[in-house]
Amino acid sequence: MLPPDTARLRFREMLPADIDAMAGLLGDPELMQFYPAPKTRDQAAAWIEWNQRNYAEHGYGLWIIETHDGEFVGDCGLTWQPVNAVKKLEVGYHVGTQRQGQGFASEAAAACRDFAREHVGARELVAIIHPDNRASERVAEKIGMHRVEDHQPANGSRRIVLSMAL
Repeated sequence: MLPPDTARLRFREMLPADIDAMAGLLGDPELMQFYPAPKTRDQAAAWIEWNQRNYAEHGYGLWIIETHDGEFVGDCGLTWQPVNAVKKLEVGYHVGTQRQGQGFASEAAAACRDFAREHVGARELVAIIHPDNRASERVAEKIGMHRVEDHQPANGSRRIVLSMAL
């Protein structure tokens, strides 16, 4: 099951054949500036495999988002993440730098929020964001989230957590 198409986007599961697009996306230093480092091609392949395991286990994960004519935009979806030692459902999104600032992340994240409400059964949805990533924070706010806490992952980096009830 996938989120329904939006006005400009459609969702589909990631496949091994998406390695070039995902390696380009996750390997982009500008896009990944708020991560410890851009991902290598092997790490992008592991990302695809992780999402395929999520589809098998949960029925959802991060999906490829593309325009209705098939142009790759990025990924967006739902995964379970530890937040201060508690597993929470997160909406995550990455939009290629050439497509940023056009509302695609907000459009996709809103569709994933609605999918979570209708199909997942979680009581809360979160976004875990680097404190300097204001653009990502704005996406979370646009879909109805508000800042609730800070998160200190084991690697020592700091993240903010935005949340909303489902």
